[in-house]
Amino acid sequence: MRGLRDIPRPIWLLAGGTFVNMVVSVSFAYTFLYLTGPRALDTAEAGILSGAAGLGLLAGNFTGGWYGDHFGHRRVLLASAALSGLTLLAVPALPTPALFAALPLAQYLSGTQRASSSALVATTVPEGSRRQAFALMRAASNGGFTLGPILGALVATHFSYDWLYVAEGAGSLGLACWTARVVRAPAVPKRVEASHGSGLGGVWPALRARPAVLVLLPSIVVIDVVYRQQYSTFPVFLADHGMDAQVYGSLLAINGGMLLCLELPLALGLRRRSPLRIVGTGLLLVAGGYGALLLGAGVVTAAVMMALLTLGEALYKTTATAYVADQAPPHVQGRFQSLYAGASISGVVLSAPLGGALYEAAPNALWPLCAILGALAAAAVLLSARGRTATTPAPAPDRSSPETPPHPVSLRTP
Repeated sequence: MRGLRDIPRPIWLLAGGTFVNMVVSVSFAYTFLYLTGPRALDTAEAGILSGAAGLGLLAGNFTGGWYGDHFGHRRVLLASAALSGLTLLAVPALPTPALFAALPLAQYLSGTQRASSSALVATTVPEGSRRQAFALMRAASNGGFTLGPILGALVATHFSYDWLYVAEGAGSLGLACWTARVVRAPAVPKRVEASHGSGLGGVWPALRARPAVLVLLPSIVVIDVVYRQQYSTFPVFLADHGMDAQVYGSLLAINGGMLLCLELPLALGLRRRSPLRIVGTGLLLVAGGYGALLLGAGVVTAAVMMALLTLGEALYKTTATAYVADQAPPHVQGRFQSLYAGASISGVVLSAPLGGALYEAAPNALWPLCAILGALAAAAVLLSARGRTATTPAPAPDRSSPETPPHPVSLRTP
């Protein structure tokens, strides 16, 4: 297919490395069990540590692009992946109190790595091919995570939870080595001058010149809080209506299977369509998914909910990532990606406490509110698509910027 041929071969290789790394990057899914089991923490202590790790992940996503804009996205990706790997390898040997520093640090480095990876893809792939490139990277990540939890459960139950951290640490180090092999730094590096890209000085004027991005980012925060209810209050809702963990697991399988089958073809088929309209439609489908639960509690409505939610995810996540990359001036590409990356995982920290509190106080109000918030976020993005700025291509790169390399990122294959 024409769209796939537009993706540089090294991006395919990077996606392969991401797939392998994601197969072993499952320790976070078992962190609570690890802390309350082998580490003998009570649930309150485990909750505090898990929350601190989530904050570390969020902080890493928000700041990773700043490092990349100043020191190079490839360099930051290699450093964060290597340091994260070493930290995770050390977890089994650390005393329990040290985990309160090690796990948030590992998650911070993981968030930094995620933002740097997105920025590296954005600066490597030319505008017009970024949607399919990001879709490929997401397909690799989703494919790896489809296998990872199954293998992780086998390792944890037959060997030890410690091996999950060892495997993930080794995978992170392996990804750093693989990236160093297939992605090379700019051939003629230029010094970064302090007058450009320091702090938020380079970001805020760029954002003000792109009001559609300013609308998109808070809309993504809202939809992520709504979207991630599927991992917190939704399984509780199912249990309260007589549906067990097997039903919930089957619904998550629908999510993973649909994403693997649809996300890349949709990115290819819709790559010439208005990105903000696609994003807005995706957000509307997420809202519709939670709205389906208003029809009643049952396996059929839950399956419809998950199908709509997944289709919305397939439409908005890749497209929004690529749109932000296309809108970013070169000298703040990393920080634009960091802003989007942080917004896109804000629900990791916010969704469970907000949704849980509302479900406890007024369970019948949660799904209508999710549907309304999702619809409002969709409406904001769709309205911004009608504006002149939303449909105007990103300005040409400022060749005077010292952070813009004189040549594209050079890639090599093994």
